Amino acid sequence: MAGHIPEDKISEIRKAADIVEVISDVVLLKKAGRNYIGLCPFHSEKTPSFTVSPEKQIFHCFGCGTGGNVFTFLMKQEGLSFPEAARALARRCGITIAEKEMSFEQEGRISEKEELVKINRAAMSFFHNLLLKSPEGEKGLSYLQKRRISKETIECFQLGYAPPKWDSLTTFFQKKKIPLTRVEKSGLIIQRGNKNGYYDRFRDRILFPIFDLRDQVVGFGGRVLDDSLPKYLNSPDSPLFNKGRTLYGLNLSRSDCRQIGSVYIVEGYFDVLALHQHGIKNAVATLGTAFTADHLRAIKGYAGRLNLVFDSDEAGIKSAERSIAMFIESNSDARIIVLPEGYDPDTFLFEFGADAFLKISGRALGLLTFLIHASIKKHGLTIEGKMRIVSDLNGFLGTIHDPVVRSLCIKEISERIDVDESAILEKVREISSKPSAAKNPGGYRKSALDTSFESEFRKTNDAAVPGGKENRLEKQIVAMMVQFPEILPEIRKRHLLDGFENGKLKAIGELVLELCDNACQGVSDMLAFARCDEQREMIVQLAIQEDVWDLNGCFRLISQYELSRSRRENSLLEKIRTAEKDGDDDLLLELLRKKQEIAKKRY
Repeated sequence: MAGHIPEDKISEIRKAADIVEVISDVVLLKKAGRNYIGLCPFHSEKTPSFTVSPEKQIFHCFGCGTGGNVFTFLMKQEGLSFPEAARALARRCGITIAEKEMSFEQEGRISEKEELVKINRAAMSFFHNLLLKSPEGEKGLSYLQKRRISKETIECFQLGYAPPKWDSLTTFFQKKKIPLTRVEKSGLIIQRGNKNGYYDRFRDRILFPIFDLRDQVVGFGGRVLDDSLPKYLNSPDSPLFNKGRTLYGLNLSRSDCRQIGSVYIVEGYFDVLALHQHGIKNAVATLGTAFTADHLRAIKGYAGRLNLVFDSDEAGIKSAERSIAMFIESNSDARIIVLPEGYDPDTFLFEFGADAFLKISGRALGLLTFLIHASIKKHGLTIEGKMRIVSDLNGFLGTIHDPVVRSLCIKEISERIDVDESAILEKVREISSKPSAAKNPGGYRKSALDTSFESEFRKTNDAAVPGGKENRLEKQIVAMMVQFPEILPEIRKRHLLDGFENGKLKAIGELVLELCDNACQGVSDMLAFARCDEQREMIVQLAIQEDVWDLNGCFRLISQYELSRSRRENSLLEKIRTAEKDGDDDLLLELLRKKQEIAKKRY
């Protein structure tokens, strides 16, 4: 599982990495008794159901069922393999993992993501050094100076310049003896149409390295120095980079977002640079895409108040409209900041300064107020104008699924434009009755750990665990085993698991006994030995419960289970005798088969 990382290092990392501290980087956690709770980063929710146990070093979401330890969290949150998550935590904890220097050929054994990170970092250094230290970069440096970007900002964001040549970066990697087939996977170079060689994707552009939350370069954005099209060009999606999930500048701004409690969400790279340069560092930007649910989940872990700053032109208004329904539906504390016509945050800040920007921010509009205001400004309040306003807002209202939220929105629109609520509601129903595509409730990629075992695990007694008294008792017993290991010798002595009806619970119970023999310490350690994602999440679900166990309580539960099992077997024997007496051979055969199955489970 750990690849070439020694097991003793894995154990050292597990003990050193505090799960509350790691998850707090992504989720805004609040103390709740012995645990911490927050909004789940793996699915959209309004009420916190994501629970972190510092005592057990595990997390569990009661909404979507996701759970695990600190390694699992990083793997799911950032799409990492286990070795990648282990190395990331080791770096965080200051733990050194001894590794030999390897050539790029030898590094074929390392995951593709790690390889792409190294390629991107090399490219970032190439572009940055060319901008600041090469005559070729003077053109790019002159452009940044005209836009009043300081040297400190250039260094902070590691800005670079890609020269006009078609093969500058390609030649750079060739000289480093890095196979171009690997560089191509990063999106930095493109194979020629005749498949005879490669050319650079970014040419004659200012380069903006895009970092993840671990300060790894996952992609690039490039802007032309004139009015050529496309004005902006981003790296294509890759195993490292997804525009719909990435926010530019979050790696630098997250501590300020959390300290201040709010974030400015802008549309462009230069907007983020200008805000930072003017001392407003709680700012991030989308990467040429609409603000997505993944963006929202990422940023809500750092800031309670969301300030959306959109350009004042028609495109900016439409961009805001596309995002508003999502913010209202998720019960986000969001505001819209509308700048004077003709300005974006970059140009406004350099002309009027930070104080003027903060003053406008103080007059930010509520989400629905902004939509109504924009529509009234566009159409006016004549009869025809009101008809168009209702038509404009219909699509937005149709996307709100919460009936209470929708009712409140309709009420506000009705009062603002003096149109009866029932008339607006009727129009909304016309939109809502149209079929829509099903949403993905999860939003995260499932790892493929021991898929053959997982397939079998799913087949083994697929009935829901809580179904039936026996299953409920079995679930309590396994939860007791996970949470109170002192009872394990008694479980083994009585062969309690042999009679389990639920195969999934029996498999977990057997794993707990096995790990007890191997001196496994704690639930977090146990998860490392789980055979598949479903088994791991069931263990977390059993462990996260706030049960209080002592020996007396354990023995009472064991006695209750044994009594229930004895009654079940006696009832079966009575049914067998009745079937024999009645001469019902078919029923007798079925009951004897069931008795044989019970005997097999026990012996």
